[in-house]
Amino acid sequence: MRSLRLRLFAILALATGALWVSAVVWIDLGTRRELEHVLDTRLQEAARMVDSLVAPADGARTAVAAADPLLGGASAREGYTHQLSCQIWSLDGRLMASSDSAPAEALGREGGFSERTIDSERWRVFTVEDAAKGVRVVVGDRLGLRERLVRDLIKGLLAPAALIVPLLAALIWASLGSGLRPLRAMAREVEERGAGDMRPIDPGHAPREIRPLAAALNALLRRLEAAREHERAVTAMAAHELRTPLAGLKIQAQVALGTSDAAARERALRQILAGVDRATRLIRQLLAASRLDAMVDGGRRDLVGLGDVLGDVVDPAADAAQGVQTRVDPGLLALSCHADRDSLALALRNLHENAVQHMPAGGAVRWSGRRDGCRVLLAVEDEGPGIPDDELGRVRDRFFRGRHRSPTGTGLGLAIVDLALGRCGGRLSLANRPEGTGLRAEVDLPA
Repeated sequence: MRSLRLRLFAILALATGALWVSAVVWIDLGTRRELEHVLDTRLQEAARMVDSLVAPADGARTAVAAADPLLGGASAREGYTHQLSCQIWSLDGRLMASSDSAPAEALGREGGFSERTIDSERWRVFTVEDAAKGVRVVVGDRLGLRERLVRDLIKGLLAPAALIVPLLAALIWASLGSGLRPLRAMAREVEERGAGDMRPIDPGHAPREIRPLAAALNALLRRLEAAREHERAVTAMAAHELRTPLAGLKIQAQVALGTSDAAARERALRQILAGVDRATRLIRQLLAASRLDAMVDGGRRDLVGLGDVLGDVVDPAADAAQGVQTRVDPGLLALSCHADRDSLALALRNLHENAVQHMPAGGAVRWSGRRDGCRVLLAVEDEGPGIPDDELGRVRDRFFRGRHRSPTGTGLGLAIVDLALGRCGGRLSLANRPEGTGLRAEVDLPA
């Protein structure tokens, strides 16, 4: 059932119906019990009343008028007249008197209450024996009439219910429509909005149960607005960052085309190669940042050997070509951690490239690691200028390039490291080396 209104209506209708049925069963059982008690008491009172009016046995047979004292005799409803029947017997077994509706056969022979079937009709009987008068007074009540009386009482209760139930169903339906009106109004407000309208939803006078939905939608709208602003900022910064190397490439290409000096042409071509390298790195890092932003979770985490990952990331021959030495602590090669391999490799690659870019010729990049309980601590140190203390809190912002920027830097490296380690359950901490030169970047990963 897709309609919330229909579902609630069905639940309430079934619950109400179950209550009505339970009430009818309860009333039926209670009415039967109370009615039987009242009618049995009436039998006793009628028998004792007749006994009090009987004279000592003289052998004469007379008729006894056994009008129903409960139903009022002549004023009784049709069908309930002559409900009680009375017989007066002598103790030696002679019928002395009986009412018009009494059967010819004896209704009862034992004192107190009993039940008998006479001519296929069941009777409830009360017998009073009076030894002083020598008589036995028997008063009987037709059980069929009792059953009919109970059925008529239940019908009298169900007749109004048959009229009330449709009215109650209409009232429930209308009440549900009124109760769901704020929800429909909220849905209509969201439906009428444009794609760029991220204003919070005003719950107004909505019921308390609907306000959490409005709060959740407002929180979602805020996250969407933040994501959209972030996307706009990244797009604008990427466009700005790409504009500079592209403009430089164009200028250098014009210089190479317009000069006849071989040395100048070579310098221009080298500048073009450097600009292409910078643009390539920027595009690669933009794609990496976008891929990390699009990831919903951290991906599959496996047991990853840090030595294998560093072997894929670090290329000592390429670093030596730039005049940089790379040293990896042998103890690090035996360490492993639980992480997404691709994200971890992306983080370590950017850390290594960041260290190499800020390294002076002849410097060294050192990788080390150790196990600390259930964590693995991995560190990379360079001998560059480090990061000014006032910029340590901002270097992870996208496109932030501090005072010690490198010519080929894009301002995305540490931001990508932060994102990638977040997908692996790791953390990045940065600190300037106590020796006064270089930066120490430490990665904390689950072992």
